[in-house]
Amino acid sequence: MEKINIRRAVLSDLPYLYEICLKTGDESKDASDLFFDPYMIGQYYAAPYLLYPEGIYFVVEETYRPQGYILAVPDTIKFNQWMEEKWLPPLRKRYPQPFPQELIRSEKEKWIIDIIHKCLFPMDLTVQPWLTDYPAHLHIDLLPNIQRKGIGRILIDTLFDELTQKKVSGLHLNVRSSNTGAIIFYEKMGFSIIKDQELRLTMVRKCG
Repeated sequence: MEKINIRRAVLSDLPYLYEICLKTGDESKDASDLFFDPYMIGQYYAAPYLLYPEGIYFVVEETYRPQGYILAVPDTIKFNQWMEEKWLPPLRKRYPQPFPQELIRSEKEKWIIDIIHKCLFPMDLTVQPWLTDYPAHLHIDLLPNIQRKGIGRILIDTLFDELTQKKVSGLHLNVRSSNTGAIIFYEKMGFSIIKDQELRLTMVRKCG
């Protein structure tokens, strides 16, 4: 049996985190062909959480190589303010708008560039009222070879233990409406749908 280990992420994991994010970036499928810059998607969804001082990050190792992760921040509003002040400004210079059309490989890549330029702060609690009771948010990505082994459930439980210790009241996440497998998984993990948009669902779960 392959050795599987779950541990806190460290800075030397960063190259693997970029790789995992890319290879699961198309609704858990490989998004390598969708990006001219293979690091772009990880620049937004993986790396900043490791550098953020209050970030929570666990990786899954199989045979001593990171193969998946779960990440979260306890307070989305504070995290978005940090992103606006520290992380996004240099990325906006690296991926300027308008971006050369001949370099863009897909709508996914264009969308990532757009959200890099989107202002994240301040957030409107009248539009996102669930942030009061569910301030944390997460992302979880597993390479195919460690999917369907119960690891996702272990990672969710590990994360919620950590959030409970930090006295975080609850967590929200967004999932595409077309990603039915993920929706079913999160419902089994105790999440419920709080907002149903045309292309995206917001799901929540209390901590503790």
